[in-house]
Amino acid sequence: MMLSPQSTWYAWDGWNARLFLAINHAGDNAVWNNAARLGTALGDHHLLPVYLGLALTISMRWSRVLPVRSVLVYAWANLLLFLAIYGVLKPWANFPRPLSVFGPQAVHVLGEPKFVHSFPSGHAAFAAVLAASFAFSLPRPWSALLWAFALWVWWSRIAVGAHFPADVIGGALIGMLCALAAHGLATLWVRGAKSA
Repeated sequence: MMLSPQSTWYAWDGWNARLFLAINHAGDNAVWNNAARLGTALGDHHLLPVYLGLALTISMRWSRVLPVRSVLVYAWANLLLFLAIYGVLKPWANFPRPLSVFGPQAVHVLGEPKFVHSFPSGHAAFAAVLAASFAFSLPRPWSALLWAFALWVWWSRIAVGAHFPADVIGGALIGMLCALAAHGLATLWVRGAKSA
């Protein structure tokens, strides 16, 4: 399947662009703008050392709440994610961002203007990895909180004018697949350690 911004799988018969404009133009006030900026800032992959350190600290202090195995899953999932998104998909697809497609008059941009490498959203993938890596081990309220955080980051990428909905959905799915693959790797690791 060719990766093209005009493809049916991406354009959704024009709905990808229409949904972007609807969400991006839905609000323009201090609360909306600050919530969008904060969601984007907290979903930045540069925070990986902070999140990894926090998860490891919680795991070492309360291992029954967050097993060390889940922290290992999170680390591996991020490694897979960076290889998949930044090593392959973004350079290969190189889709234009909404600002390139619609121009500065039509896009409500919050933060640094970006023009290329729209698909998939790295922020959306990073947030999905965080939620999916810990979803099966954390108590349900904490797991729900992580998924709410992921939804906030996903929405923020459209609200700040950085990504189309298809970029966000694509990034979220890739992030979940990376977490699932990391769960499989961790299972093999544990089985290998037990049999050794």
